[in-house]
Amino acid sequence: MTRRRAHLFAAVAALALATAATTAPTAATAQTVVSPVKMGPPAGATTPRLPSGKPDLNGMWGGPSGDAGEVNFDTVLASRRCAPTQIDCTEQTNQGIDGEFTNRTGPSRPMYKPEFWDRIQSLDMNSNKEDPLFVCQAYGVPRVGPPARIIQNDTDIIFLYRSGGASTLPADYRALPIDGRPHDPVRALDVTFYGDSVGKWEGDVLVIDSVGLNDLTWMSHGGYFTSDQKHTIERLWREGNTLFYQVTVDDPGVLTEPWVMAPRQVNLNTSPKAYLAEGEPCKDYDLNQMSSQIRH
Repeated sequence: MTRRRAHLFAAVAALALATAATTAPTAATAQTVVSPVKMGPPAGATTPRLPSGKPDLNGMWGGPSGDAGEVNFDTVLASRRCAPTQIDCTEQTNQGIDGEFTNRTGPSRPMYKPEFWDRIQSLDMNSNKEDPLFVCQAYGVPRVGPPARIIQNDTDIIFLYRSGGASTLPADYRALPIDGRPHDPVRALDVTFYGDSVGKWEGDVLVIDSVGLNDLTWMSHGGYFTSDQKHTIERLWREGNTLFYQVTVDDPGVLTEPWVMAPRQVNLNTSPKAYLAEGEPCKDYDLNQMSSQIRH
């Protein structure tokens, strides 16, 4: 067992015990599968709360394994031209060739400074080779998206993320304080993939503020690179059995204005068979053997 995994198990066990002392288990209820377009809580849905009165975000969200969870951000969005000889480029006809070009999960686009437009176009055109997900590193915020599992008590929260497609991301986690403390003055100066993150409640919305982020991650497909001046604000809130997730990225190093990611929704996965599968070892791809720019 690696030191990282040992630390994760210890953190999860400690937080689970603390949570168990303050919350009572609830019986699983039937999950209604709805289409991505109709996602959202039913009228009059009540939001479970901890004894402290804060919304209870604990649970498995989406469909990590065992199915029964729905999301609203898996629709492929057309976002670029087709090659003259390509019959159909509205769907992923080949993951190794088309995945980078069609796997867009939101209509909003960040606004880059003019001096970076050429770089964005180059990265986008060559994203089958340039995308950092091919080199076995953390996705970072906001690209990692909403967590697949949340373990929460009144002072701490743990986000568990399932592994990425094609073994490009090992299963990951973040353990965060949510007691309203300020950033640590030392860790805030570091540059890491997830930075120094602190959380607080604004009404029923959990707000996670992260600084000290590196410039090695993209915000999304399409070459949306960042600088080490990046500052992210994640917002999570629950309505009934629906979790909402939205991120604002402020990066004055490359952006002309903060970018607000299109909100995402995931349903509570109440299937008794739902679980988080162990991630496969990350595969570092041979970039010289990646697919060609078939769409260009």
